[in-house]
Amino acid sequence: MYFIALATDYDGTLAHDGVVAKKTLTALERFKKSGRKLVLVTGRELPDLKGVFPELSLFDKVVAENGAMIYTPASEEERVIAPPPEPKFVARLKRQGVKPLSVGRSIVATWEPHQATVLEVIKKMGLELEIIFNKGAVMILPSGINKATGLAAALQDLRLSPHNVVGVGDAENDHAFLQACGCSVAVDNAIPAVKDTANLVMRGARGKGVEQLIAKLIKRDHAIVPKRHDGIVLGSSGGDDTYLSPSDTILIAGSSGIGKSTLATALTERFVESGFQFCVFDPEGDYDGLEGAVRLGDGSSAPTKAQVLDLIAKADSNIVVNGLALRVDERPDFFADLLPGLSSFRRRTARPHWLVIDEAHHLLPKRRDDTRAVLSLELPGTILITVHPEAISTDALRLVTAIIALGPKAKDVVKVFCRETGIEPPKVIPSPKGARVLFWRPQAGKKVKTVKVVEPRQSLKRHSRKYAEGQLDEAGSFYFHGPENAMNLRAHNLMIFAQIAEGIDDKTWEFHLRTGDYSKWFRHQIRDKDLARETAEAEEDKTLSAEESRKRVLDAVRRRYTAPATAPE
Repeated sequence: MYFIALATDYDGTLAHDGVVAKKTLTALERFKKSGRKLVLVTGRELPDLKGVFPELSLFDKVVAENGAMIYTPASEEERVIAPPPEPKFVARLKRQGVKPLSVGRSIVATWEPHQATVLEVIKKMGLELEIIFNKGAVMILPSGINKATGLAAALQDLRLSPHNVVGVGDAENDHAFLQACGCSVAVDNAIPAVKDTANLVMRGARGKGVEQLIAKLIKRDHAIVPKRHDGIVLGSSGGDDTYLSPSDTILIAGSSGIGKSTLATALTERFVESGFQFCVFDPEGDYDGLEGAVRLGDGSSAPTKAQVLDLIAKADSNIVVNGLALRVDERPDFFADLLPGLSSFRRRTARPHWLVIDEAHHLLPKRRDDTRAVLSLELPGTILITVHPEAISTDALRLVTAIIALGPKAKDVVKVFCRETGIEPPKVIPSPKGARVLFWRPQAGKKVKTVKVVEPRQSLKRHSRKYAEGQLDEAGSFYFHGPENAMNLRAHNLMIFAQIAEGIDDKTWEFHLRTGDYSKWFRHQIRDKDLARETAEAEEDKTLSAEESRKRVLDAVRRRYTAPATAPE
């Protein structure tokens, strides 16, 4: 379930001549029974609203006075989020003959054509007030207060994101809150300006339109919105943008070092720009320093389930869950323990909007027989990143709605996916060139196309924490054994490498130096060409003593990798 709440205007939308029809009330009750929330957003003052709408208890929150007041029907708590009207201002309007004149906890309201008089009084008194129109009504509120600000406050109480709210309205004062919602809807009687900017326009007027909307939401949920309205741009193909939807489950795959993490980084930047909350599962420290996110865990301490769930509850917090301190065989258990709690939270709030699971074959491995139990029936807004799609749980692969394949083996990614899931492979698979990737929606019956993907603005130190503090496998580690294999000292990361290098004798150090072992390891296992190049220069300089060459190599390592994660690059 993606759309968790419906935010609706009252007069002209929910109600006709101030009265809500029984069929409309029945539709609202059905919406609540589906597990969703209701928010009423109105320009009316609360006492007036209670008098005309006794069924107010149906709503989880009420935004009254055009955004100035938040009311909770269940507890009857009233919270005014704007200052009260200036008594001298109200008195002057009365002296100027402005009537009728209604004064609320923050709002002051009248009718056209008194707007000219109101504006003149505001200017003469030098007040920071705004005039908002609503089909002939003239509402005066403190600057910056409108239905959008009121809705934001109500959603904060409910711990919901505006992305997961459908807003419906009809008049000028509804513009702000409708545009703040993940989907904006106009009823048929709405003014043209509201219809023009809405994502959807209902055929029914007022309550009938709301009833139709609720039926669509319960049946189709997020599918009511075209992807271009709330999607993230992956890139362009043939002049058209390609979008990823928060309802998608995406597989990003390709050979090692081909740019999968770089693409994921670019997508997180789009998430931040659009206000989507995201959580990155980072088993190997590839996303340290990711902008707009808080890191949990490092090379020496593993994150906990409680830490992740507590932080994700804050709607404005993005998280990188660093699993460097977890052994490879511990990662599936950690994820299996966390995923049910995270899935439960997502069912209630639809947050985080995006999960990015790097090294997905570690966290959702094919070899585990309990993956189906920890998976929800869907993984919406999820990006699975891997070098080995064939090693990911088949249950997880069958949830994939979009594939992004990178590099020279991109075609193989599509073929492997089809083999593992039993889906008929596409007849034609083009070859991506340059900065392009393959993009395919396997269940949509569409052709595989090549897309020029977005580039990230930020530069990450790829793998720096993994190589500095993590635990490389036996094949990837460095072994100090000396000229006669007299020892077998394993360095499973760069910090251990530096510690051992400082303690071994000069003969052992120089043996590996002169055979070029250090630069080979840095180039092929650490995959750092610059470090390898600088080290090779020391290896080839016969004038350096063992002490001098050792200092030069270790200084190069520490300068790149063992500085604090927050140190400037």
